[in-house]
Amino acid sequence: MNLKNLHIEKLREQVINGLTRPEKWRRLQLNRISDLINQHEHEILDALGEDLRKPPTEATFEVIAVRQELKLAQTQLQQWMKPRPIRIPLSLKPGEAWIENEPLGCVLIIGPWNYPFSLIIQPLISALAAGNTAIIKPSEIAPKTALLIQKIINRHFPKDIVDVVIGDGGIASELVKKSFDHIFFTGGTSIGRKVMEAAAKSLTPVTLELGGKSPAIVIEGADLASTARRLIWGKGINAGQTCIAPNHVLVQQELKAPLLKELKKARLSLYGEHPINSPHLAKIINSYHFERLAKLLEQTHKKGQILKGGAFNNYAQKIEPTIIDIKKEDDPLLEEELFGPLLPILSTSNLNSAISLIRKQPKPLAIYLFGGSKTDQQNLIRQTSSGSICFNDVVMQAGIPELPFGGVGESGMGRYHGVAGFKTFSNEKSILRRPFWFDIKLRYPPYNFDPTFLKKLLG
Repeated sequence: MNLKNLHIEKLREQVINGLTRPEKWRRLQLNRISDLINQHEHEILDALGEDLRKPPTEATFEVIAVRQELKLAQTQLQQWMKPRPIRIPLSLKPGEAWIENEPLGCVLIIGPWNYPFSLIIQPLISALAAGNTAIIKPSEIAPKTALLIQKIINRHFPKDIVDVVIGDGGIASELVKKSFDHIFFTGGTSIGRKVMEAAAKSLTPVTLELGGKSPAIVIEGADLASTARRLIWGKGINAGQTCIAPNHVLVQQELKAPLLKELKKARLSLYGEHPINSPHLAKIINSYHFERLAKLLEQTHKKGQILKGGAFNNYAQKIEPTIIDIKKEDDPLLEEELFGPLLPILSTSNLNSAISLIRKQPKPLAIYLFGGSKTDQQNLIRQTSSGSICFNDVVMQAGIPELPFGGVGESGMGRYHGVAGFKTFSNEKSILRRPFWFDIKLRYPPYNFDPTFLKKLLG
């Protein structure tokens, strides 16, 4: 696409001129998203199936996530838009103060390839609810979904409200250099750094939804059968290509053998004896990521680390959920986010030891704890920093639209979902109104009063 034909100022004018401020305008845009989903749901599911070979149920998860976000925005929009009154000090009375959320302008939303529909439409819902116009850049790595998004957005939205840019990483690099009022990026940490660097030149605010090595901890008190089933599911959904998937497991030493037994049983139950042939397992997105994971598998196979699994199919670009034994925390498998169906298992002596390991790494997007007491849970909350924590389950916290989603440190910055998304795409404008008729002369020069009185007056 020729970016010279991209009229950011035309989209910004809608906001500057106040056309996007009314609740009616915002509801119209949310209704357009609703119509878009209702009229094209089958096409959306088909595109996700072609790009990632997602099982229909997993593809439906993406549509459901968008519907939930949309329903919440439609229900709460009026409340979100209400000015928030602020108490003023005695020295400024009579008067009134309040905070009013105003739209930022024209925003840029860059989506990822792993959930190529939901992770671009969900932030778009937040942006439109907040009264912005938007340019969206779907991931070219999921081409069927990207082209479908362009087609259906152009069908349901005027180009001066939402426009779509199709292109590769070079196009994205040029986009982030342009004068937007906010950039919302979902993707890898390395690209996130480049986005932030480019945005810094124009002081454009950014939201970065990244990833990281989200650990799962299993300690005494865990129901090992349920734990294993949820861990295998968390690693198997979307073939492990989920930013909040459990990256690796830190298991209490004495629980390792029984947990492994349950993991093998869960793997068989969910994906059968030969998971490569399972219609319930998605493929790896492209040859680059497939070869990266296959290389890791070959290395672990040579070292004798594979406890269960390890098979892959080059033609289908599928890798079965694989359980891998890790002896040291500096194992190459733990150097970076795996983003695939590989599940390394590392023994640890107790929760404190696991926490110590986690704190040596960059702050993760999520931490999962299975078992333990409420005291253990509180210790994990207080002694670690992460985007989210989930007890006795994985991934499911992202399915609560009212719960803010985002990372911290290298796993990202900023939040969205629900009112958090509305605030991300809004400017909280502080406003004070005072009358003319009450004007204390003491505030003006020449100053000839006792400073002690001023201290008492202003507290």
